[in-house]
Amino acid sequence: MSRATAFDMTRRAFGAGLCLCCLPSLARAENFSLEEVAPSVFIRRGVDAEADAANLDGIANIGFIVGEKSVLVTDSGGSLADGRLLRRMIRDKTDRPISHVVLSHGHPDHFFGAGAFLDEKPVFIGHSRLPEALTMRGEFYRKRLVGLLGESDVGPVVMPTKLVKEQTEIDLGGRRIVLTAHQPAHTTSDLSMLDTSSGLLLPADLLFVGRIPPLDGSLSGWIGQLEAVRKQNYGPTVPGHGPARVDFGPASAALLRYLTTLRDGVRAEIDSGGSIEHAMRHVGQSERANWKLFDDYNQRNVAEAFSELEWQ
Repeated sequence: MSRATAFDMTRRAFGAGLCLCCLPSLARAENFSLEEVAPSVFIRRGVDAEADAANLDGIANIGFIVGEKSVLVTDSGGSLADGRLLRRMIRDKTDRPISHVVLSHGHPDHFFGAGAFLDEKPVFIGHSRLPEALTMRGEFYRKRLVGLLGESDVGPVVMPTKLVKEQTEIDLGGRRIVLTAHQPAHTTSDLSMLDTSSGLLLPADLLFVGRIPPLDGSLSGWIGQLEAVRKQNYGPTVPGHGPARVDFGPASAALLRYLTTLRDGVRAEIDSGGSIEHAMRHVGQSERANWKLFDDYNQRNVAEAFSELEWQ
């Protein structure tokens, strides 16, 4: 783990240790609304904020796809409480069994809701490298989240029961979902999904819109994966963070602009003999107005990029 990653996780990932023991999580149900972004595809938009006691770490876009026979959860949420709210909303829409829960990568806002679905006995799907990521960081994340939300609202670290090395397909009954495992990009374990019935792409955190993306995998890899996906000319898309539905072309162009600005700025610093500290203060500043939480993450991203690129 790099020094920047360790600094980020200890200082920012789960706030100041507030406790939610006295606040019933279901009281926030009225703030849990769904948007039908394609026929029988429902998404809860995450809030553009850091995880805190009020939002239950419900900061990612999560949701579900309903087939003729069963339901696939596209991402389970950031806490047990968040996942339980999602499960309630699924049951408001359908009584079909929940057959699959996707764990799109190893960040807590996307996988800690999985515990809410354990008694449905679904297949938990993850990238082939996800078990390694969860083994390394899962318990650390859980303890931090307990300090923020309280034990009862956090839930367990759920490991995937089906691993995707390259690509696999799921049949929900008249509805085929294609899952693709990516090379290191946002993280080392990114999965994307394509609903072939509607043409809707669900790339999870390979795509951020409006909220600054944290770098935790490979900057060069992320740029490469985005460029490869852009060649497929996808249209309607559900990003991991941001509006529930966007057009992939312009949305990915904005993210690619930020990532290449980061890469080119860091390379210039390295080539001129600059320090990581100087780079953290100066690289990427032209992007400040384009991203929420810029000051919370840009310096960390620069440090991660510097550590990666100085050896290339």
